[in-house]
Amino acid sequence: QVQLVESGGGLVQVGSSLKLSCTVSGFTLEDYAVGWFRQVPGKEREGVSCNSCTDCGSHYADSVQGRFIISRDNAKNTMYLEMNHLKPEDTAVYYCAAKADRRFFTGGLYGGVPVDCSPADGFHNWGQGTQVTVPS
Repeated sequence: QVQLVESGGGLVQVGSSLKLSCTVSGFTLEDYAVGWFRQVPGKEREGVSCNSCTDCGSHYADSVQGRFIISRDNAKNTMYLEMNHLKPEDTAVYYCAAKADRRFFTGGLYGGVPVDCSPADGFHNWGQGTQVTVPS
């Protein structure tokens, strides 16, 4: 049974850091493309960061570039999102996702790095989400 479980969300002050974890089961994370997404009420889910393979470069949304880092530990079947210098606009429910097809359709790949990171890229395995709140 495929399962993704996020953890690490919380309420933090502006400028603080959080590290989200996503532990997967039912498949081998190393063989999958992965991504982190977030959503606020009334808005569409947006891509935060994604990569197509373990040793590939990663795409970051402009809003998080230089502050967030995506990574994975294949031995633990776990992916991470390290979030630094958090801002109120980072407040959202954060979701991890994975897909066996490593192609990215919204922009494709450039040098192995996704040009874009979108739920429309065929991510079919999702976690339940974890809330991150950064009060202003």
